[in-house]
Amino acid sequence: MWSRASGSTINAMRPLLLVIRTGKREFREYLLRSIAPHYRVHMFAVAAPSWELDYVDGYTRVDTGDVDAMVKAAQDLDDISGVLCWDEARIPHAAELAKALDLPGDPASIARCRDKQLTRQALAAAGVPQPGSRQVDDVGQALEAAHHFGYPVIIKPTDLAVSAGVMRVGDDEQMVSAFEYVSGLKHGGIPGWKPTILVEECAQGKEISIDTAVHRGDIYPLCLAHKEIGYAPYCIEVGHHVQADEPLLHDPELLGLLQDIHRALGFTDGVTHTEIMLTADGPKVIEVNGRLGGDVIPYLGWQATGVDTALAAAAVACGNPPQVVHDRNLVAAVRFFYPAAEDTVMRSIRFDFGPQGAPPAVDQLAVLPKIGSVKSPPPKGTVAGRIAFATAVGQSLHDCRLALDAAEKALLVNED
Repeated sequence: MWSRASGSTINAMRPLLLVIRTGKREFREYLLRSIAPHYRVHMFAVAAPSWELDYVDGYTRVDTGDVDAMVKAAQDLDDISGVLCWDEARIPHAAELAKALDLPGDPASIARCRDKQLTRQALAAAGVPQPGSRQVDDVGQALEAAHHFGYPVIIKPTDLAVSAGVMRVGDDEQMVSAFEYVSGLKHGGIPGWKPTILVEECAQGKEISIDTAVHRGDIYPLCLAHKEIGYAPYCIEVGHHVQADEPLLHDPELLGLLQDIHRALGFTDGVTHTEIMLTADGPKVIEVNGRLGGDVIPYLGWQATGVDTALAAAAVACGNPPQVVHDRNLVAAVRFFYPAAEDTVMRSIRFDFGPQGAPPAVDQLAVLPKIGSVKSPPPKGTVAGRIAFATAVGQSLHDCRLALDAAEKALLVNED
């Protein structure tokens, strides 16, 4: 079913961009807000859009897991310039649709990004530095791999996002428990999904991520974020920060590695979110995703540097080189909050800074759960366990951290 968004303004000079699903408003609205003035956005989604209607010129209700159905629906649209998707579960389907429409998008390179085992194989063949890795089918093989690499090791599924299911394991007893935990994971976006499990060397150091636009094999680094991990041994992403004055974006070794990664994966057009560990032996690849980063990382990049990752992604989806313009020199950060106890019934949740108000660096405050829902901290609740987040923008990382500390203290759960 094709519908035009009420109140939309059609401008034939703007290219038509097909967006496959969007995600939660709190995490993805800023992308559509950036794209809509420059593109006519048509969205494919299972359910009718709600908040997205402010940004799209039209939408089609279609099974976004059915490529043939999307190809058929796309035939009702004229002059599609590109296909864009940032929803992890639908990245492969979007790539197949783009290929069918003869638009930029390569299902094979997307598959090598989405499946971490395929990523490892492609990088190993090209000699790209990365931790050792083995796929394991049972706990016995997991223990054998751990003994081969030596504890500590990392255990993780091959195709979940936001570090869900990623655990650091220190001994055999922990491995048995960790294997049981990862084996029981579910994927909310893919019914019937079962994890394929990897055991890997534990690369130690500081972890970063880099969102990169790729146009005809040329790479354009857009946003470099520093990751903050919590809830050990579960490698849960609890925050990120981006600084405009980032020396790593001028590091020849890191930029060379980024080029080698995309060449090894055969990734020539699109956007990637690459996670890298800065070890004592040099940078090593943790994983590569064929999409924009989550956790509002592109938003942090825009606030800190002025580089609009959303517009860069739209440009390369339409076969054009991106514009990468730095116009400010700030620091931006995000922190995610969880309930204190498992199975917390959310009767009320709010931020209250008191009469002094929020620090100037506080940028956004987002409350996530519905009243009456039940939330848990890790390990029971990972991404879905988050109850709120705050972003901060300031002259320094210190300013941002003080603001996020204040937001954390101001978050009141079940307090009338």
